[in-house]
Amino acid sequence: MAGKYYEEFEVGETIVHEKRRTVSERDNQVFCDMTMNQQPLHLDAEFAAETQFGERLVNGIYTMALATGLSIPDTTDGTIVANLSYDDVEHPNPVFHGDTVRAESTVLDKRETSDGERGVVTMRVDAYKLDPDADDGETLVCTFERTVLSLKREHAE
Repeated sequence: MAGKYYEEFEVGETIVHEKRRTVSERDNQVFCDMTMNQQPLHLDAEFAAETQFGERLVNGIYTMALATGLSIPDTTDGTIVANLSYDDVEHPNPVFHGDTVRAESTVLDKRETSDGERGVVTMRVDAYKLDPDADDGETLVCTFERTVLSLKREHAE
């Protein structure tokens, strides 16, 4: 188990997640099919070619889900009780087929539950795509707050 227990999170710490994923056309197609999102901007190359983007975009909800998945091993794998909320989601830049995405999580807040047996942790998750044309080699593509109910080590089963 690689996740952190409540007491291991430190407000202000940033956890850089080493896992990355290059998003394929198949990833986007399957996600759109599974969620019944048939938006042509994600699926229709001819339609997308006529937009300001010039090509199909990866579904933004997939990008958010991918960022969450990339963050789980280092934050909540095996130590979470529940995801409580996802808030303030923004997609400042698009993701295209072939882009490689990475994520990092910054702990914004934490507090014990009223019974003292668990804790609530809020993290900002930032997802970046590797971008050789950007000044620092990457571009922010998704940011959101994720609030979780976390186990305390002493009460873990």
